[in-house]
Amino acid sequence: MNRSLLWFRHDLRLEDHPALQAALAAGGEVLPVYIIDPQQGAAGSYGIPRMGPFRAQFMRQCITLLDQQLRAIGSGLQVHEGRPAEVLTALSVEHQATAVFAQAHLAWEEQQQEQAVSAVLPLHLGAPGTLLHPVDLPFELERLPRVFTAFRHKVEAHWAVRPTLPAPTELHTPIAWTSRPLPPLFADHAAPQKDAREVMPMNGGADAAMERLTHFTGASRALGHYKETRNGMLTADESSKLSPWLAAGALSPRTVYEAVRSYEAQHGANESTYWLIFELLWRDFFHFTAARYSADLFKRGGIARATPRGVYDQRRFEAWCEGRTGQSFIDANMRELSATGWMSNRGRQNVASYLVHDLGLDWRLGAAWFEHLLVDYDPCSNWGNWQYLAGVGNDPREGRRFNPDLQAERYDPQGSYVDRWKR
Repeated sequence: MNRSLLWFRHDLRLEDHPALQAALAAGGEVLPVYIIDPQQGAAGSYGIPRMGPFRAQFMRQCITLLDQQLRAIGSGLQVHEGRPAEVLTALSVEHQATAVFAQAHLAWEEQQQEQAVSAVLPLHLGAPGTLLHPVDLPFELERLPRVFTAFRHKVEAHWAVRPTLPAPTELHTPIAWTSRPLPPLFADHAAPQKDAREVMPMNGGADAAMERLTHFTGASRALGHYKETRNGMLTADESSKLSPWLAAGALSPRTVYEAVRSYEAQHGANESTYWLIFELLWRDFFHFTAARYSADLFKRGGIARATPRGVYDQRRFEAWCEGRTGQSFIDANMRELSATGWMSNRGRQNVASYLVHDLGLDWRLGAAWFEHLLVDYDPCSNWGNWQYLAGVGNDPREGRRFNPDLQAERYDPQGSYVDRWKR
């Protein structure tokens, strides 16, 4: 009997899963597995733990639901901790599996994992979790434009979004392949205490993802005024809030794209419906940039290989992390992040600018802190955005500095947001 390992990564769903469909097409039995690399729980830059409580809880929920969904179609998810190449090799020997199927990922660490696995096992990679398939781009990745506007104009002139794939209704898995308890990295993380001030609850899993997508693009009609409200920081429907599920892969960007097109067919297209697709293209741009520049995405000089700037100052950094810089708009955003694992896009731009340009700190400190706390942490978008704000990434300008007083006047004119996040 032919057997294949299906290696789940940042793709914790059954719908629109090219690697899953490829494993099914190969025939035989499919053995689903999720692997927690010890690096995920290790201390990263400056000793900051890479995965904090919010993302750990969200990922635990995603994995638990995925196992339930797999059980419903005759399968189940095994969760292991270890180096992917070692775990997959051991499983292939134990269960006589002859190949591994997985979704490709464009970030440097994940590509290192792929190379290690492919050195010891036949590895078949499906499309990455981007809106556009890399082979459908009108240029090779080596010729990826450095500036987003040029990228957008090129891809929009040759638009090609592939249709989503249905979830399977049956999966043939050996009876002996049973689910396993979660390893300590997820199981031992205490659930973070709920804060009544959070903008909305964010529960992991594909069901919650579809519920949120259906709400935002459906009866609420929130999508219809997204462009006007997306910088808001107080209510759930000011922006889509889809990024946690996109980051975990519990939601496919192509599913979001199809939901937007469905909304347009029913209610008409406008700037707001376009703008959500525009944001998906930004996400693609950072993913393709990660593939193009690999490890440079994490270096101090960035993909621009600029002269390093910024220092390490523990006192100033801790004040920024804890929301006690004395700048009320910055502090409010940082307190929200610490209490909920979430911060608006407007807030992220401002606190990043403040750390780099006002406090004079190394931008990588902020990127590492975001990696630790954000429920929607995605390596490509996180490190790409920080480089962009620090002036060592895709922006040709020296750096984007925001005046937090003027920003507060514009986006929090009544001081409601700052009042919400006072100590």
